[in-house]
Amino acid sequence: MNDEYYMMHALYEAKKAEKHDEVPVGAIVVDRAGKVIGQGYNCPISESDPTSHAEIKAIRSACRRMNNYRLPGTTLYVTIEPCIMCMGAIIHARIQRVVFGAPDPKWGAAVSLYQMGSDERLNHQPEIIQGICEKQTRHIIKSFFEEKRRNRDKHSCCGHPVG
Repeated sequence: MNDEYYMMHALYEAKKAEKHDEVPVGAIVVDRAGKVIGQGYNCPISESDPTSHAEIKAIRSACRRMNNYRLPGTTLYVTIEPCIMCMGAIIHARIQRVVFGAPDPKWGAAVSLYQMGSDERLNHQPEIIQGICEKQTRHIIKSFFEEKRRNRDKHSCCGHPVG
Protein backbone atom coordinates (compact mmCIF):
# COMPACT_ATOMS: atom_id res chain seq x y z
CA MET A 1 0.00 0.00 0.00
CA ASN A 2 1.18 3.49 -0.74
CA ASP A 3 0.55 7.08 0.33
CA GLU A 4 -2.24 7.55 -2.23
CA TYR A 5 -4.10 4.54 -0.84
CA TYR A 6 -4.04 5.93 2.70
CA MET A 7 -4.87 9.45 1.55
CA MET A 8 -8.08 8.07 0.04
CA HIS A 9 -8.96 6.86 3.55
CA ALA A 10 -8.34 10.37 4.88
CA LEU A 11 -10.58 11.75 2.11
CA TYR A 12 -13.31 9.37 3.24
CA GLU A 13 -13.03 10.90 6.72
CA ALA A 14 -13.17 14.40 5.20
CA LYS A 15 -16.46 13.51 3.50
CA LYS A 16 -17.89 12.63 6.92
CA ALA A 17 -17.08 16.16 8.09
CA GLU A 18 -18.70 17.59 4.98
CA LYS A 19 -21.90 15.63 5.67
CA HIS A 20 -22.03 17.35 9.07
CA ASP A 21 -21.50 20.77 7.47
CA GLU A 22 -18.01 20.99 8.94
CA VAL A 23 -14.90 22.05 7.02
CA PRO A 24 -14.06 18.81 5.18
CA VAL A 25 -10.73 17.73 6.60
CA GLY A 26 -10.00 14.09 7.37
CA ALA A 27 -7.04 12.29 8.92
CA ILE A 28 -5.84 8.79 9.73
CA VAL A 29 -2.86 7.39 11.62
CA VAL A 30 -1.13 4.30 10.24
CA ASP A 31 1.33 2.11 12.17
CA ARG A 32 4.59 0.58 10.91
CA ALA A 33 2.72 -2.51 9.69
CA GLY A 34 0.39 -0.41 7.54
CA LYS A 35 -2.63 -0.80 9.81
CA VAL A 36 -4.95 2.15 10.40
CA ILE A 37 -4.90 2.73 14.17
CA GLY A 38 -6.69 6.07 14.35
CA GLN A 39 -9.01 8.21 12.30
CA GLY A 40 -10.90 11.46 12.62
CA TYR A 41 -12.63 14.28 10.83
CA ASN A 42 -13.18 17.94 11.60
CA CYS A 43 -16.07 18.67 13.95
CA PRO A 44 -15.26 21.75 16.07
CA ILE A 45 -18.66 23.32 15.34
CA SER A 46 -20.83 20.32 16.16
CA GLU A 47 -18.76 19.47 19.24
CA SER A 48 -18.36 23.11 20.35
CA ASP A 49 -14.66 22.37 20.69
CA PRO A 50 -11.97 24.32 18.84
CA THR A 51 -9.56 21.39 19.27
CA SER A 52 -11.79 18.94 17.37
CA HIS A 53 -9.62 19.00 14.26
CA ALA A 54 -9.26 15.85 12.18
CA GLU A 55 -5.60 15.40 13.14
CA ILE A 56 -6.27 15.75 16.88
CA LYS A 57 -9.13 13.26 16.72
CA ALA A 58 -7.02 10.77 14.73
CA ILE A 59 -4.09 11.14 17.15
CA ARG A 60 -6.35 10.69 20.20
CA SER A 61 -7.91 7.62 18.61
CA ALA A 62 -4.49 6.11 17.83
CA CYS A 63 -3.12 6.86 21.31
CA ARG A 64 -6.10 5.17 22.96
CA ARG A 65 -5.70 2.16 20.71
CA MET A 66 -1.95 1.91 21.39
CA ASN A 67 -2.40 2.82 25.07
CA ASN A 68 0.43 5.30 24.69
CA TYR A 69 0.70 9.06 24.32
CA ARG A 70 3.61 8.58 21.90
CA LEU A 71 3.19 7.21 18.38
CA PRO A 72 6.72 6.54 17.11
CA GLY A 73 7.00 4.88 13.73
CA THR A 74 3.56 6.07 12.65
CA THR A 75 2.37 8.14 9.71
CA LEU A 76 -0.40 10.71 9.88
CA TYR A 77 -2.31 11.23 6.63
CA VAL A 78 -4.36 14.41 6.46
CA THR A 79 -6.16 16.01 3.55
CA ILE A 80 -5.01 19.58 4.30
CA GLU A 81 -1.75 20.84 5.78
CA PRO A 82 -1.94 20.82 9.60
CA CYS A 83 -2.32 24.05 11.58
CA ILE A 84 -0.12 25.17 14.47
CA MET A 85 -2.18 23.31 17.09
CA CYS A 86 -2.14 20.08 15.11
CA MET A 87 1.58 20.30 14.33
CA GLY A 88 2.20 20.77 18.05
CA ALA A 89 0.27 17.58 18.80
CA ILE A 90 2.08 15.74 15.98
CA ILE A 91 5.45 16.74 17.42
CA HIS A 92 4.47 15.86 21.00
CA ALA A 93 3.19 12.45 19.84
CA ARG A 94 6.49 11.81 18.00
CA ILE A 95 4.71 10.88 14.77
CA GLN A 96 7.39 9.87 12.27
CA ARG A 97 5.79 11.06 9.02
CA VAL A 98 3.12 13.58 8.09
CA VAL A 99 1.60 13.18 4.64
CA PHE A 100 -0.83 15.83 3.47
CA GLY A 101 -2.69 16.66 0.29
CA ALA A 102 -3.18 20.39 -0.25
CA PRO A 103 -1.12 23.13 1.38
CA ASP A 104 -2.86 25.74 3.52
CA PRO A 105 -1.22 29.14 2.93
CA LYS A 106 -3.42 30.82 5.59
CA TRP A 107 -3.06 28.32 8.46
CA GLY A 108 -0.47 25.72 7.42
CA ALA A 109 2.22 25.04 9.99
CA ALA A 110 4.12 22.14 8.39
CA VAL A 111 5.67 24.03 5.48
CA SER A 112 3.49 26.95 4.30
CA LEU A 113 2.92 29.73 6.81
CA TYR A 114 5.13 28.15 9.49
CA GLN A 115 7.72 25.41 9.11
CA MET A 116 7.28 23.56 12.39
CA GLY A 117 8.01 20.26 10.68
CA SER A 118 11.63 21.22 10.11
CA ASP A 119 12.22 23.58 13.05
CA GLU A 120 15.37 22.25 14.73
CA ARG A 121 14.57 24.22 17.90
CA LEU A 122 11.87 21.63 18.57
CA ASN A 123 12.74 18.21 19.96
CA HIS A 124 11.19 16.25 17.08
CA GLN A 125 11.05 16.85 13.33
CA PRO A 126 8.65 14.55 11.49
CA GLU A 127 9.26 13.83 7.84
CA ILE A 128 6.84 15.96 5.82
CA ILE A 129 5.43 14.73 2.50
CA GLN A 130 3.11 17.09 0.66
CA GLY A 131 0.97 17.04 -2.46
CA ILE A 132 -0.38 13.48 -2.19
CA CYS A 133 -3.77 13.40 -3.97
CA GLU A 134 -3.55 17.19 -3.97
CA LYS A 135 -6.14 17.62 -6.72
CA GLN A 136 -8.79 15.64 -4.82
CA THR A 137 -8.00 17.18 -1.42
CA ARG A 138 -8.00 20.70 -2.84
CA HIS A 139 -11.27 20.04 -4.68
CA ILE A 140 -13.24 18.90 -1.63
CA ILE A 141 -12.28 21.95 0.42
CA LYS A 142 -12.68 24.41 -2.45
CA SER A 143 -16.12 23.03 -3.35
CA PHE A 144 -17.23 23.23 0.28
CA PHE A 145 -16.40 26.94 0.54
CA GLU A 146 -17.82 27.73 -2.89
CA GLU A 147 -21.11 26.15 -1.80
CA LYS A 148 -21.03 28.15 1.45
CA ARG A 149 -20.57 31.39 -0.52
CA ARG A 150 -23.38 30.48 -2.94
CA ASN A 151 -25.77 29.76 -0.07
CA ARG A 152 -24.79 32.94 1.74
CA ASP A 153 -25.35 35.02 -1.38
CA LYS A 154 -28.68 33.30 -2.06
CA HIS A 155 -29.94 34.10 1.41
CA SER A 156 -28.97 37.73 1.60
CA CYS A 157 -30.02 40.96 -0.04
CA CYS A 158 -27.70 43.94 -0.29
CA GLY A 159 -25.20 42.19 1.99
CA HIS A 160 -27.61 41.85 4.92
CA PRO A 161 -28.42 38.41 6.28
CA VAL A 162 -31.96 37.16 5.98
CA GLY A 163 -33.86 36.58 9.23
